[in-house]
Amino acid sequence: MKKFLSLLMAVMMMVTVLAGCGGKTAEKPADTKEPAQTDTQAPAATGAELTFTTGGSSGTYFAFGSVLAGQVSSSTGTKVTAVEGKGSQGNIELMDMEGAQLGFVQSDVMSYAYSGTNLFADFGKVDCFSTVAALYMEQVQIVTCDATIKTVADLKGKNVSIGDSGSGVYYNAIDVLGAYGLTEEDINPTYQGFGDSAEALKDGKIDAAFVVAGAPTTAVTELSSSKDTYLVSLDQEHIDALLAKSPYYSAYTIPAGTYSGMTEDVTTVAVGAVVIARDDVAEEDVYNFCAGVFDNIEAITAVHAKGGELNLDFATSVTSVPYHPGAAKYFAEQGITVPTK
Repeated sequence: MKKFLSLLMAVMMMVTVLAGCGGKTAEKPADTKEPAQTDTQAPAATGAELTFTTGGSSGTYFAFGSVLAGQVSSSTGTKVTAVEGKGSQGNIELMDMEGAQLGFVQSDVMSYAYSGTNLFADFGKVDCFSTVAALYMEQVQIVTCDATIKTVADLKGKNVSIGDSGSGVYYNAIDVLGAYGLTEEDINPTYQGFGDSAEALKDGKIDAAFVVAGAPTTAVTELSSSKDTYLVSLDQEHIDALLAKSPYYSAYTIPAGTYSGMTEDVTTVAVGAVVIARDDVAEEDVYNFCAGVFDNIEAITAVHAKGGELNLDFATSVTSVPYHPGAAKYFAEQGITVPTK
């Protein structure tokens, strides 16, 4: 009898173990579904909070940067906050002082910083950052409310805003004037940002202003809605001369209709708008920034027109400054290899 009871208990225990180990598949509730299988991993939830310096509130950097920050924050585990900045040079200098982790910069200015030349000749070389992605082209826009100003040569003797002193816009203005044989001394220069320049044009205090930003630019859009506004074209001969001397520019056409009353295409030059990151930002967070942006282009475009210019080929086209490892990881998953430090 004892042997029989022992055998019976052993059988019962075996049945229990088999059931617990899945000897029989349990029935699922009717509303239960298998999780979807995906080929890619979701961005890591690091919980990091990154400051992203942009530009003035009336420029494209701030408007578009705010959209990007919101998209990355809502779709990944990295929180990004866009804040107003001083533009390319100021953003790099602040990053050097550990005041920000991400920043918008012009492609030419980041090259100056990395090599310690031009507007960084006095400040010194800054190489604590890496490229995240090139996002869109920033056009050199020569804005005027004076219909008699037809060419860059017509700026001689005029009151012209050439950007904040020492800014990237300032150097762009000097380059364009130089291509036409003009210097800073040939104009009556003022040194103002986009918003102040637009107000000065509206009030008739200046004759023209250089604005280097993705078109349409908020300050120019608002100006053109209240006063007749024109963009000055560069001719091909002088564009060729400028590109030969400064190869970081590209020829660009701003299409008619970009601003109110703009009835013809405008030919000019452009530089790239690039996002950079401090080298010590975690690889996962820069990966998340790239994923948050390039995996959600349609959503971004629905909010800001510059989203329509986002593409992987342009994003990975920077050669002057190596890419951050987090960006390189994301682009490698898209089949693109970029240089790193």
